[in-house]
Amino acid sequence: MIAAYDENGTVNVMNAAWGMICAEDKIALFIDEDHKTTQNILKTKAFTVSLADKAHMDAADFFGIATGNKMPDKFERTGYHAVKSDVVNAPIIDEFPYVMECELAEIIDTENMYAVVGKIVDTKAEETILDDKNKVEAEKLNALIFDQFKHGYYVGTEKVGKAWNAGKELMK
Repeated sequence: MIAAYDENGTVNVMNAAWGMICAEDKIALFIDEDHKTTQNILKTKAFTVSLADKAHMDAADFFGIATGNKMPDKFERTGYHAVKSDVVNAPIIDEFPYVMECELAEIIDTENMYAVVGKIVDTKAEETILDDKNKVEAEKLNALIFDQFKHGYYVGTEKVGKAWNAGKELMK
């Protein structure tokens, strides 16, 4: 979920299916320039990215169905709550358990791609999704995964291997 303020301080949130962490402190969002949220980011130079979970699937889906360009009260219709980030000029949606607070780093605009790149300056997580070392536990997060082939939402909670370890034997 990408959230930003418009020029009047109104919260806008969109569900974006395509994005990724692209460096230790960078995130790339592959979204169109004409989205209301994109236009807000260009104006405020900040945004937040929250991971939606199974418990909030209906509102998350609504944020993808409705457009802020045609529905100015889109956020208010959900009854959700937002607070202003203390580090960037963007809203944090209270209902989502994990958020990355980002400053606009650059826009990539080529013939084949439009991307908003943000510098992650802070993260916040609810205690309920943290382990005993204050690290996010995927099994507790229940983050939604979008399946573009069948247009479904899934939750991935089974750990099947350890990154940078599962392929170690092939290094020999």
